Amino acid sequence: MIEVAGLHHDYGGQPSLVDIAFTLAPGEKVVLLGSNGCGKSTLLKILDGLIAAKSGRVDYDGQAVSPSTLKQPDWRRRFRREVALLFQNPDVMLFNPSVYDEIAFGPRQMELDDVDARVRHWAGLVGVTEFLDRPPFTLSGGEKQRVALAALLALEPRLLLLDEPAAALDPRATGWLVDFLADLPVTLLVTTHNLGLAPELGQRALVLGEDHRLLHDGDIEPFLADTERLIAANLAHVHRHRHGGLEHRHWHGHDWQ
Repeated sequence: MIEVAGLHHDYGGQPSLVDIAFTLAPGEKVVLLGSNGCGKSTLLKILDGLIAAKSGRVDYDGQAVSPSTLKQPDWRRRFRREVALLFQNPDVMLFNPSVYDEIAFGPRQMELDDVDARVRHWAGLVGVTEFLDRPPFTLSGGEKQRVALAALLALEPRLLLLDEPAAALDPRATGWLVDFLADLPVTLLVTTHNLGLAPELGQRALVLGEDHRLLHDGDIEPFLADTERLIAANLAHVHRHRHGGLEHRHWHGHDWQ
């Protein structure tokens, strides 16, 4: 479904992605890991066609994702319906006067004829039906995240790109999200800082290093068990522990949102 080869990107001459290459097969659920600033969000935006790489190639179903191809109306319409990106901060995605209109926005733009059914179906599945008449800005962070997710799923995309989707969720809602994503019949690429949660989101991991290169592409469990590689990716830290009158230091994997 996705093929990335020789991908480079920079911001003002400062590298953000260096020589990235990988593929995603239909139906795969993959976790994208890396420390802050390594390029995870940039990579998702490139895959979604929101920004362009400096060089290299991104193909979706054998078709290049580029500024020129996204100017082709038929292909752009198909791509925008089939590939969806959930931002880490849902506030940047919500702009309609009501939750109903928020979820209906995509289907209306695509001129689908079952808008109301789609809105009510996905609102029910993510648990926001009771908020359909409310303005999105009145909701909590976790509720906004659910609305933003429903707004994407109303188009029934084939590829879902999620940037820290559990960041605004409490433990109960995080558990719901893990189960919900596991049952979705979509290809999934999701970022998280929570290493304890990562294996629940996918069995394969792509890991970006601080040099903005791909440090690991493979099974997630062996990577999470390799302290040296976690340290190399800045996904582990050391700090002091006190137990009674004793103090010691050792490495820990990062588990933050």
